[in-house]
Amino acid sequence: MSGHIPERVLLFLLGMASVCVAVVLQSRAQQSMHPQPHFKLPNTAGQKTFASTCAGCHGLDGRGGERAPDIARKREVQRLSDPEVMRIVREGVPGTGMPAFHSLASSEVKAVVSYLRSLQGTNQTVELPGSPVRGKAVFYGEAGCSACHMVAGSGGFIASDVSGYARTHSVQEIRSVITQPGQAADRQARSAVVVNRAGQQYSGRVRNEDNFSLQLQSLDGTFLFFLKSDIERLEYNSQPLMPSNYSSSLSPKDLDDLVSYLISSAKTSEPELAGEGDE
Repeated sequence: MSGHIPERVLLFLLGMASVCVAVVLQSRAQQSMHPQPHFKLPNTAGQKTFASTCAGCHGLDGRGGERAPDIARKREVQRLSDPEVMRIVREGVPGTGMPAFHSLASSEVKAVVSYLRSLQGTNQTVELPGSPVRGKAVFYGEAGCSACHMVAGSGGFIASDVSGYARTHSVQEIRSVITQPGQAADRQARSAVVVNRAGQQYSGRVRNEDNFSLQLQSLDGTFLFFLKSDIERLEYNSQPLMPSNYSSSLSPKDLDDLVSYLISSAKTSEPELAGEGDE
């Protein structure tokens, strides 16, 4: 037989080739118009376990409800390390509505924590800005914070207890309140001197006051009660109790360490991962 291809066969083959090329070009055009998404699939295993064990109280999005608080957006929860969250899932939180999930396998607990991080919008816990150890030395030493403030039962009485302050404030908010305390308009944020009719002077912070009496807390934590009729003079310091020069007296490194210590101290107390509402 001759190697010559009949004209009608050749036309048929060319027509089929044209069709194939057209199909390929159309497919590529559709892929260009509708590209495949380039993102990681959600943690399906963690999502399923979260939905079956956690969502009933914390909600499918982790933002809480009537039975349990928000664990997706709360900074105190976001700052917990993965091992800390895993321990809470396994052991629960005594005295609250958070039960222990001993029936979950280790792999399931890890998957739940991973999925929780995705709900929080991060796969990593918030890193401390400095050294908590050095920050503790600054708190009790150079900065003199402990003369007025208390952390974990240690420190002064005249100012607020800052043990859990960092649980509800960001790193920037903590740094700002240290370096820019401002001129507080609230008299209770300033120290006062009470002079009675006998000429005796008492210094401290006014805690309560009405038309007939005044309660003063001295620097050692003692509460003193005065009748207004016995007070000769009451003077408030023009400056707030909080020093306003920390931005210059402390180095940026000292400030980072101090903030780190406050954050680390706030993590030592049990967070309210579950309970009666989101208080």
